[in-house]
Amino acid sequence: MSWSSLIPATSFMPIQATEIAKEVDLLYAFLIIASLVSFVILIGGMTWFLIKFKRTSLDQKSAYITHNNFAEFLWSFIPLIIMMGIFYWGMVIFEKLRTPPEDIAAEIHVTAEQWAWTYRYANGKEFYSSANDPMIVPAGKATKLILTSKDVIHSFYVPAFRTKQDAVPGKLTQLWFEPKQPGEYIVFCTEYCGTKHSGMMIKIKAVPSEEYAAWYHAEKKGEDSPADLGKTLFAQKACASCHSVDGSRIVGPTMKGLFGSGRKFADGSQSKADENYLRESILVSSAKIVEGYPPAMPVFQGQLSDEDVANLIEYIKSIK
Repeated sequence: MSWSSLIPATSFMPIQATEIAKEVDLLYAFLIIASLVSFVILIGGMTWFLIKFKRTSLDQKSAYITHNNFAEFLWSFIPLIIMMGIFYWGMVIFEKLRTPPEDIAAEIHVTAEQWAWTYRYANGKEFYSSANDPMIVPAGKATKLILTSKDVIHSFYVPAFRTKQDAVPGKLTQLWFEPKQPGEYIVFCTEYCGTKHSGMMIKIKAVPSEEYAAWYHAEKKGEDSPADLGKTLFAQKACASCHSVDGSRIVGPTMKGLFGSGRKFADGSQSKADENYLRESILVSSAKIVEGYPPAMPVFQGQLSDEDVANLIEYIKSIK
């Protein structure tokens, strides 16, 4: 794979290809400067005390010095305030990194395995890192990735975006980014996954949104989209006998508008109906019983593949 077309770094850090990358770098720079200042104060003060209070004779005794409550309070309270400020600052950035916006322009399912990535678009077309296929996304618009793994834990890391997320077997995780400008950006796997771990790289190719739309709609589709396959499976498993798609109430909760809504359960707990909630409810229906409904749904764990579950989730997400 040739990486000559990648946008090069312009400093000791990778380029800031997203707006949030600037915020991450600012926090990082603050941590470096704060650490340097702390180092100078600590080591400089220690050195000064060593010189100033060096004993000059064997019978010299140090003066008796009691503690100073105010000084002790300051050197404890000031670092506490700084640390709490850093914690809050980092928490705000982390929340932005982990919470995708509402206006997602592209949603891509990414599956990791030793030692390759597969990315599947909503139109059913699949691309493979083993074939040197880039992941094409729109520049200036948000893209959401839904990640999982077939074997061991992998980690999808884009240095230019300052974002990273693990791909975990049996679980769905998500990552989002919004490249500021067209270009090609390298992706690393940053969780050691075996002998060819270091070669598990792909390129994200960000193109103008108009070009992306033209490519997406012109690109030959797969036989069926994930939502289409999920709809077929929904019918085959007779899911409609208990779950309506028009909002009406039957044995189980309706699928209409389910994704992203709040769920309240029989034990009093609450959750948001995201991809992981849907996955768990499909495979182990008794894990969370929606308030007001009987635990009537059979368990499908061991009967459905990860791809089947992903297709069902995409179909449910399409029922608005």
